Amino acid sequence: MSKVRYFDASGSRHTQVPMLETFHSDFLRTGRFNRDKGRRGKEERRYLSHDQVAEITGRKLLAVGEHAHERLVSFHKSIDLPKMLYHRIIDDLPHLGYCHVTASKTRFAEFDELKWSFYIANFCADIAEDGKSLSNFNRHLPRMYFAIAMQPDSERKRLEVNREVRGNGLLFRTHDPRIALKNVLMLGARSARLREIIRKL
Repeated sequence: MSKVRYFDASGSRHTQVPMLETFHSDFLRTGRFNRDKGRRGKEERRYLSHDQVAEITGRKLLAVGEHAHERLVSFHKSIDLPKMLYHRIIDDLPHLGYCHVTASKTRFAEFDELKWSFYIANFCADIAEDGKSLSNFNRHLPRMYFAIAMQPDSERKRLEVNREVRGNGLLFRTHDPRIALKNVLMLGARSARLREIIRKL
């Protein structure tokens, strides 16, 4: 599979192929056609490396994550979700990635203290049952918001997907930011009264 090539669209906006009138103007002024001008737009296109694209994508993801966290903690003083921003880029597709926004624990179904993490991705796809791979990328939906149940892995001393929850650990997944905000607020709410208020939003 060939690598995707990226070019700097912001720079290319300022590089335009001259209009036909420019050719005629040059001919009247100099008596010659400058045929190189017609190819300038293509020659001046600046391509970006995958590392440069990944850096741009990362900055955008962290900015979105920052904004989402501000909205969450400004809803009610009792919702104290920590800001835990970091991002990951999809291998060989550096324009795609996801941002971890926050993590906490809550009472959920039969679980008295369920750990969870909230993410925002700049794409929409299905999350595999192992929680480690993605499939069926949807080009028509620009974003995906999701939360995953987590549990400590004693062997590797890190958190892993808790598949005891719904078989794949997925608490919710949506492309609607309002539904995502409501779901995370429900997970972060400490009292039944506050959860009832959020439920009515």
